[in-house]
Amino acid sequence: TNPKIVVGALAFWENKVLLCKRAIEPRKGFWNLPAGYLEDFEKAEDGAIRETMEEAGAVIEIIQPLVVYNIPQANQIYIHFLAKLIDGNVDNGIESLETKLFTEDEIPWNEMAFTSSAFALRKFFEDRKAGNFNTHLGAFPEK
Repeated sequence: TNPKIVVGALAFWENKVLLCKRAIEPRKGFWNLPAGYLEDFEKAEDGAIRETMEEAGAVIEIIQPLVVYNIPQANQIYIHFLAKLIDGNVDNGIESLETKLFTEDEIPWNEMAFTSSAFALRKFFEDRKAGNFNTHLGAFPEK
């Protein structure tokens, strides 16, 4: 079978990033970037926009791909887009226990659901500090 493609967004508002606490398994109760499986006939960026609305009630504007993250043993490829929140409003979607904007110092690193989200967050903060956003390749396990 072909790999499943997971699309999501690292969405920011001012100096904060959007995270959702998962209301579903796997990793229920852990924080994650809003993301989910790409649907048939859907563009990757449209899937990221849809997933962010479903999980965080948030309207975003895609800026660029931020991370392509491979998990071969799970047969998954994650594409996280860099995006800005349009109005800063977030709400709990049906798949989220909690939705919140975090500063870099507030990120619950020990409560992250998936390595793909932690990788994307690390790259976002590194790029922001450098003043230039790139697209990053990652994989689990990290070498």
